[in-house]
Amino acid sequence: MIVDSAVYRDGHRTEGPDDLSDALDAARAAGDSFLWIGLAEPTTEELDLVSAEFGLHPLAVEDAVAAHQRPKLEEYEDSLFMVLKTAGYHPEDHSLSIGEVMVFLGDSYVMTIRHGADSPLKGVRAELEKQPELLRQGPAAVLYAVFDLVVDSYLDLATELQGDLDELEADVFAPGRARGVAERIYGFKREAMRFRRATLPLQEPAARLVGEGMRFVPEKLRPYLRDVADHLNRVNELVEGLDRLLSDILNANLAQVSVQQNDDMRKISAWAALAAVPTLIAGIYGMNFDHMPELRQVWGYPAVLALMGGVCVWLHRAFKRAGWL
Repeated sequence: MIVDSAVYRDGHRTEGPDDLSDALDAARAAGDSFLWIGLAEPTTEELDLVSAEFGLHPLAVEDAVAAHQRPKLEEYEDSLFMVLKTAGYHPEDHSLSIGEVMVFLGDSYVMTIRHGADSPLKGVRAELEKQPELLRQGPAAVLYAVFDLVVDSYLDLATELQGDLDELEADVFAPGRARGVAERIYGFKREAMRFRRATLPLQEPAARLVGEGMRFVPEKLRPYLRDVADHLNRVNELVEGLDRLLSDILNANLAQVSVQQNDDMRKISAWAALAAVPTLIAGIYGMNFDHMPELRQVWGYPAVLALMGGVCVWLHRAFKRAGWL
């Protein structure tokens, strides 16, 4: 359940009591310390045990256990609760896997909870421990580091999606490749929509974090959080651009398919006209009337065949000039 747990004092990791309650009391007594606990997919019983030590709000605890929450920032009486969506891209089948990271932030503690395999938190603690100046800002430094890491992973994912979208666009406009691509476009658009659901709702929490009066967030961290908010805006612009481009590609694909169908219909109509002329003439002469032109003439039969051939040749050339064949 607990991936890692440590007390940080003056920006450096220290050895603290094994008992979480004692470790939290020690961090609060020191004044310049905080406790950081990392959990992975805890059960209800496990999280209830931890939440009892920290006095977490029951609604936030319920959200942390259930997962599948919308990205958000909740402010309670003595804590902050933030939900972030993590995303991993699988280029072999062009699909996304969505996970979650949740952060509880209090006066002398921070708790990170991750759900799903595609979590970027595996190295965040080690990286943050290399920056004692940042850790001296307290528990909010962990929130910033997690937020920044998640948003940076969004940028990498958006770049991968853009690369695959360029390949899809090339396939759509390649000669003879328009048909059968619509399903791929729809699948790509569905994944882009899932990605957008992870990034777009974060704009409001990001704006609140950089605003004035947010508890547990020191003033020195606001420039860092503003930088993350700027990156998030860039991600949302990229995702919106991907969605618009997918819509344009889909419309272009449908237009190409329609044009190809029109070309096929013209060809079918042209060949049907070529077949109709000899059928018409042969049908008339097959009516067995006594009085028909050249019926008794020796040259009548080859003359009618020549007429059929001549009309068919003339129609074929006419359709060729019109682009129907």
